[in-house]
Amino acid sequence: MKKIECIIMDWAGTAVDYGCFAPVAAFLKAFAEKGLTVTMEEARGPMGMTKIDHIRELFKLPSVTEQFKQNYNRNWTEEDVVSIYKEFEKHLFASLEEYTTPIPGVIEVIEKLKRDGIKIGSGYTTAMMDIVLPGAAAHGYTTDNCVTSNNLPAGRPQPYMIYQNMIDLAIPSVQSVIKYGDTIADIKEGVNAGVWTVGVILGSNEMGLTQEETGKLPAEELNRRMAAVRKRMYMAGAHYVVNTIAELPEIIEIINHKMN
Repeated sequence: MKKIECIIMDWAGTAVDYGCFAPVAAFLKAFAEKGLTVTMEEARGPMGMTKIDHIRELFKLPSVTEQFKQNYNRNWTEEDVVSIYKEFEKHLFASLEEYTTPIPGVIEVIEKLKRDGIKIGSGYTTAMMDIVLPGAAAHGYTTDNCVTSNNLPAGRPQPYMIYQNMIDLAIPSVQSVIKYGDTIADIKEGVNAGVWTVGVILGSNEMGLTQEETGKLPAEELNRRMAAVRKRMYMAGAHYVVNTIAELPEIIEIINHKMN
């Protein structure tokens, strides 16, 4: 009987850091230090990619390219990408520990799935994991495995971190895996890997709101924003999109039923 055996979770915006604010703040600070203005919406655009690729994408924005030319009288180079990446890491690591609180519902649902025999994989960068893993564990959230893109051909949206999780956790079939995440890069990673792909809306980078901001939005505006995120995720190839992780066990039941 075919069934889901593994959930591969993203971290910021999916498991911890409601609204995915830690990396956004660090991107904005790193670019600002070079005299470059990036909006919060622009900073969120490539979220989910490896961080240096994310910075490269931000440099490619016409507004950033033009600002750089005006400030430095030349085009940006790969050295500039690396320079901002170093500043980004400095700011991120200084604040990352403050953003390790699990998103509501995550601990309870993940513990239930573990009791049901489902393994939990994840992916991030090595240096970030050194901070995030113990921080999240102190709040009660742990995974069975965490891989990084450091020794793989590429990070998200390429599928290699999913495949490495499958190897480490001895999961033999992509049909037995769900990729669960809050960014378009997460969705594309799951699609590229050929696994079941589920997007989450509330608390996500795509929504980009704190829990307090979400609670204060008028119902009509909240529904409009959620519908827009849902559409983007389905257009990126998601099999399912949920409002919160509370819906994930039911999605697993549906997928298991479909496969048998």
